[in-house]
Amino acid sequence: MSENLKFETLLLSQEDIKNLITMKDVVEIVDKTFQGLGEGTVINPTKVNLDLGETADYPSYKGFMNAMPAYVGWLDSAGIKWAGGFLGERRELGLPYVTSMILLIDPKIGNFKAAMDGAHITNMRTGAQAAVCMKYLHKEKNIKIGLFGAGMQGHTQTMAMAEVFDIEELRVYDINKAASLKFAEDMKDVVKGEIIVCDTQEEAAKGDVIVCFTQSKDKFIKDEWIKPGMVLLPMGSYQECEDNFILNADKLIVDHIGQCMHRGALAELSEKGKITEANIYSTIGEIACGKKVGRESDKERILCLPIGTGAMDIAVATVAYQKALEKGFDKKFVFA
Repeated sequence: MSENLKFETLLLSQEDIKNLITMKDVVEIVDKTFQGLGEGTVINPTKVNLDLGETADYPSYKGFMNAMPAYVGWLDSAGIKWAGGFLGERRELGLPYVTSMILLIDPKIGNFKAAMDGAHITNMRTGAQAAVCMKYLHKEKNIKIGLFGAGMQGHTQTMAMAEVFDIEELRVYDINKAASLKFAEDMKDVVKGEIIVCDTQEEAAKGDVIVCFTQSKDKFIKDEWIKPGMVLLPMGSYQECEDNFILNADKLIVDHIGQCMHRGALAELSEKGKITEANIYSTIGEIACGKKVGRESDKERILCLPIGTGAMDIAVATVAYQKALEKGFDKKFVFA
């Protein structure tokens, strides 16, 4: 091969991404990628975490970044997402919590096909994960949702749920009530049923599913709030529910066993040896591809934990890249 051969890398901004993919696209992509994870045609190593003061004493920047590589077989694409969240100075500047970039490569020869913003993809695929999980755990078309956290990912999960279900009722609670009120206004045309802004946490903990998108380090979801037949989706980085619910749940379902034992709702109990991999009923991928049954009884109380995998980001980014080529996007750069 000629030493003079040059490969162009397509550059895509956040605005480009918003114009290229819809939530309907993302829900379909996430579903296919879960199926690939279950079949073994998607390769997703455990993410690597860089603690920049999220929990560590040093440095004290109140943030973290994750390196998340993956290969997605159904798209024959590979790449890595570098993503995290920052409070502290970033919040003081009025910037969004999530910051992210995605690099795509050709898995056959390793050239970089695209470099793009990853924040919008992160928000969209995180919301879509909740909806796809419930597709396999809730048998009815109508659904009632209790939502904790009225930020961007609270918005995107509502958009995604509306792609899969008819939302009969949505109860929302945020520690900042103004955020809940804004959410209700933003989502009024997305939710077919009623949006109820709740003043207390317990008031919001009702429905077929409780979804948590918070930065809380408190175990605020009570075991007794999760009634027979309900699903809890704790999507935050910390444990948002009491130990008792995790220990008493009829099923623990995760997206990635290795990751979920060390971050999010199961991390503390795993570290103490009270939860092991043997306690995990299934991965979401195994259910999506038919290897395991999701809900077997309308009385089961289920904890479903899609903590987030790079495979989802790489899949969505690849489809965005393909659409950009189809539309003639030509913002390219030759790095070498």
